[in-house]
Amino acid sequence: MTHVFVAPHPDDIALSCGGLVASLREMGQNVTILCVYSGSSGTVGLNDYQRTALGFGNKTVWPLLEAFRRDNIAPDYVVRPTADGSPPWLADPARIEVTQERANTQARQFWQRAAWTRSANITAIETDDRPLADSVSSQATLDPVDWATADAMAIRRAEEERYAYLSECSVVFLDLPDAVFRGYSGDDQLLGAVREEDEPPYEVVRREVVRLEPQMVYFPLAVGNHVDHQLVREVGLAMLGERRRWVMPGPSFVGRLSFYEDFPYAWWHDFEGPSGSGGLGLDLPPGVVVEAQYSDITDLLDRKAAGIRLYASQIQRLFESDQGMLDDLAGYHARVALAGGVAGYAERYWATVKP
Repeated sequence: MTHVFVAPHPDDIALSCGGLVASLREMGQNVTILCVYSGSSGTVGLNDYQRTALGFGNKTVWPLLEAFRRDNIAPDYVVRPTADGSPPWLADPARIEVTQERANTQARQFWQRAAWTRSANITAIETDDRPLADSVSSQATLDPVDWATADAMAIRRAEEERYAYLSECSVVFLDLPDAVFRGYSGDDQLLGAVREEDEPPYEVVRREVVRLEPQMVYFPLAVGNHVDHQLVREVGLAMLGERRRWVMPGPSFVGRLSFYEDFPYAWWHDFEGPSGSGGLGLDLPPGVVVEAQYSDITDLLDRKAAGIRLYASQIQRLFESDQGMLDDLAGYHARVALAGGVAGYAERYWATVKP
């Protein structure tokens, strides 16, 4: 199965759905993060070709770890070079040359009846005819990140890539401009009403979701009322209200679309549910309701915390410290587990059904 998690910003899926993502990957199911507002003012007005060139939507479901420029991913541990400065895994050059010659011979024999040939390359040395994977545009950042001079959105996109790498899932950036680049400023505006001229990105998000062909798709509830979260939620609600299309693909999203609780907003607001005290009043289509479903993440809470730690630019702003993050994480998920009768910790999702 393929699961698509629609994120208003980099970090939203790690914060709100990190336990479920880890659980799905343990079961071998495909997970793709669709990050909507991951751009700056420089991405306004781009045409389809330019978005593709920047990494928008040019991959479907990648084989996970092959999608990212590895220069931007920190190593798990320090590797010390040998005395001559070579990496410890480097083979003897003479043996490499012999192996390369044999590989070329085998390649020529394999392609001798074909109209074209392809030479063998057993090294990671780049040539014009044989580019390396890190030099080919993929769904993630193509250029190396200069951490000292990169702008905030470039850093956040790189953090999202690190999370996707850790979680073994793919990520697609739509690079629509964040609310702060669309004229919103201050908490009163960012957490207030959406402006009339600021329309939900329905067409671009729906097109990408349908292209990915998910069996399940997850949208934010917009707990906390961040304007970007509200706009993405409205896209999910609009997709629920679609009539069945007699063209392929023409899925009905009722029963396949769920809403996730935005953490840490749900913790700060003592959120109980979309229809309970302090609820959101979801404008669901006629005949559609939501019901709570619980994902037991007791054994995955540490992994969720490890994923959140990758967003170093956000930890201080959201939680003040690493310990504060751990305390909020444990407190919120213990409370959710108690509401769902789960022993330990749980995440809660609101699945759409027709009673």
